[in-house]
Amino acid sequence: MTTNTITPEILLRAYAAGIFPMAEGRDDPEIHWVDPRRRGILPLDGFHISRSLRRTILRSGWRVTADTAFAATVEACADRDETWINDTIFTLYMALHHRGFAHSVEVWDGTSLIGGVYGVTLGTAFFGESMFSRRTDASKAALAWCVHRLNAGGFTLFDTQFLTPHLASLGGIEIPRGDYHRRLAAALQGQATFHPAGYSPSPSDVVSGVTASGNAPSGSEQRSTQTS
Repeated sequence: MTTNTITPEILLRAYAAGIFPMAEGRDDPEIHWVDPRRRGILPLDGFHISRSLRRTILRSGWRVTADTAFAATVEACADRDETWINDTIFTLYMALHHRGFAHSVEVWDGTSLIGGVYGVTLGTAFFGESMFSRRTDASKAALAWCVHRLNAGGFTLFDTQFLTPHLASLGGIEIPRGDYHRRLAAALQGQATFHPAGYSPSPSDVVSGVTASGNAPSGSEQRSTQTS
């Protein structure tokens, strides 16, 4: 598909059909659609926090926010030697963010953005797109806070697209394409929110895995003792 024919509406329909866009590189103007034979997911009840990550989350003093630096998070995710995020993809995700369909979790050390993750939401599905880290464990901390937020908001599916060793170490698994599409169809029938009312968890809430069904609170800026 030529890039000038892709609209935010087409992109959302693609996600609902179980496919996602990629470019071959930052300077490649073309976009192709991907529907992996085996799909990576991160079970929302199976996120693994190691002892070292737990210590970082509890002791680092890092600040964690949501949707306060979406553009900077996507730019940081694309700031690497090889990236699938070209200018068209960046523009499309910015459009989805402005319409409330794309979100980010950001990790800060003082005023420096040191880690983050962003993705697209539909129904009770979160399609994780990319993450970055400028400090040891920064992306892992961002994912931990993101998973906690998704649980609090009523999400049921965290799609990671592919399974990397990094994601596998955090509890990620691979499932067949057919299984993924069945889970996606169910998730599209529900409703969830990335900003649940009253959400304001502490780092200890995150490491203990408290969810909305327990009593995790909510908000756009989580308390500031966080790691990534």
